[in-house]
Amino acid sequence: MKRFTLALGLGFAAVLVAQPPEVKPGPEHEILKSHVGRWTCKIKSQGQESEGTSTYRMECGGLWLTSDFKGKFAGMDFQGKGFDSYDAASKKYKGVWIDSMSTKPMNLEGTYDAATKTMTQIGMAPGPDGKDVEHKMVTKFIDKDNFSFSMSMGGQEMMTIDYKRAANEGRKGGKGGKGKGGNAPPPADK
Repeated sequence: MKRFTLALGLGFAAVLVAQPPEVKPGPEHEILKSHVGRWTCKIKSQGQESEGTSTYRMECGGLWLTSDFKGKFAGMDFQGKGFDSYDAASKKYKGVWIDSMSTKPMNLEGTYDAATKTMTQIGMAPGPDGKDVEHKMVTKFIDKDNFSFSMSMGGQEMMTIDYKRAANEGRKGGKGGKGKGGNAPPPADK
């Protein structure tokens, strides 16, 4: 019986030791968190202008910034969702973007330049011909209530979006932001 108890105790100790360390948000997640809240968007794409809205939340214990974008492109309704985080192992911001124009998710990877307050991410996604082409997303943080986003495809700028924090939103995300996070400085809202 003593052997069984000892074996059980050692087995339990091994399980405790084998557990991965607790993952917590770091300072890089604070950059993402700055996007938490609701935003109004002015979209410019291929000579046309339209409007949209975006909502950012920090989820999964503050590790992921989620975004929900709604607007119009070329007169058609558009919806997109982004998921952004910081991967400490690779020292890169990582993101996934899905939207109503494709069934293929775009995986993104990039960096944040604190000196210019700019996040740049690169990913591959289908172009107009259906073949994968490089997409570059650049988010420039202007101040706590404004940021700009641009997307190029194959080196050609496809759109810009100017984000303005909704009037009833506070810096911490206000209603619906739950005060826990935002979107990559974002990128996320692609």
